[in-house]
Amino acid sequence: MDTSFWATLVLIGAFFVLMMLRVPITFSLLLSTLGSALISGTNLSVMVRQMVDGADNFALLAIPFFILMGEIMAEGGMSDKIVEFAKLAVGRFRGGLAYVNVMDSMFFGGISGSAVADVSSLGSIVVPMMKKQGYKAEFAVGLTVATACQGVLIPPSHNMVIYALAAGGTVTVGNMLIGGLLPGIMLGIGLMVLCFFLANHYDFPKGEHVDYRGKRSKILLGAIAPMMIFVIIMGGVGAGVFTATESSAVACVYTFIITYIVFGTAKIRDFGHVLRRSLKTLAIVMTLIATAKAFAYMMTDLRIPDQIAAALLAVTNSKFVLLLLINALLLVLGFFMDMAPLIMIMTPILLPVVTSPAIGMHPVHFGVMLIFNLAVGLCTPPVGSALYVGCAVGKTTLEATSRAMLPMYFTMVAVLLIVTFVPAISLWLPGLI
Repeated sequence: MDTSFWATLVLIGAFFVLMMLRVPITFSLLLSTLGSALISGTNLSVMVRQMVDGADNFALLAIPFFILMGEIMAEGGMSDKIVEFAKLAVGRFRGGLAYVNVMDSMFFGGISGSAVADVSSLGSIVVPMMKKQGYKAEFAVGLTVATACQGVLIPPSHNMVIYALAAGGTVTVGNMLIGGLLPGIMLGIGLMVLCFFLANHYDFPKGEHVDYRGKRSKILLGAIAPMMIFVIIMGGVGAGVFTATESSAVACVYTFIITYIVFGTAKIRDFGHVLRRSLKTLAIVMTLIATAKAFAYMMTDLRIPDQIAAALLAVTNSKFVLLLLINALLLVLGFFMDMAPLIMIMTPILLPVVTSPAIGMHPVHFGVMLIFNLAVGLCTPPVGSALYVGCAVGKTTLEATSRAMLPMYFTMVAVLLIVTFVPAISLWLPGLI
């Protein structure tokens, strides 16, 4: 057995062993990469250079702005305004609060771009409301967690930025942000259809009729102001007024103004706490990107992507079967790993496979499919961060919530397969622009 075999074994084997020992994923990536580099004889200065290059990218500037924007929104209680708007739109129907749950996640996820922010902010409002109206706590939490997946698809999403970086310049950040819009909306529609059937089957409580006369204009204005962030990002990038990175900065400044000055729902003296939370999240994301970049370099150097591609293509030459296998692989990996490192690791492995003549997939389409798969992983045990946050907010157990989410898992996978096999859903809007 040659050196490359042992280097590959250490790279992959040590990584999964460290993960099972509950070593933080950043250190698991770093230690397995260093061990593999030492065995293969790769100069360690090359690994350091890869880590620096992984974090030193102009496109990544969008990530801190998106993270800070989400923290400001949460600090200012903008989720309250989104919930009120959703109640005004769909809250009066049978199962109205279930529709509200889906709809407010669609709007708030499109503003904060974070599944965890969606669950923690909206969940603390909607879950108690649903429990009070007679919904089972596990269903309320499960629906909140499932709808939070929209947040990583609907722009802004810093995970789309990470994919654009991992794809090595084959796609732009702007195209990725825009490409996730329709799939995210489709996911929301799919979950609302599920809620419609469940509402009639289980006789969900009918939403209370609230007299909004005199309040309607106030609620609309209150919701329009935060949702303008979405218009700034989509409209600005689509019209070519500014780049995706510039749009994130403009949207962040706008969020600061409406939160601290226009609405005054947060105190400027508390802004330091917002910055600290943002920096903590940013540090986690950036170290993951840096170490995952070195890990991905070692995989490329050891020709692991070529071997995996050859193995997949040896199984079948059917595009349909290959895409099903790739989806299954990503779903399983999403059970055990977080989204950001998986994007950095799997993109250089699978992108050459899906863009090969055997499949002929567009990089934007694959990026949306990849992130959709990993979004499902955010709400599945044993590692799903959104699921853990939802259970903490709703005070439910992981097991009971996971059982209640079974119909939602099937719905998410069904929408994922539609997005996988209908490329136009991901490519139509980027094609227009």
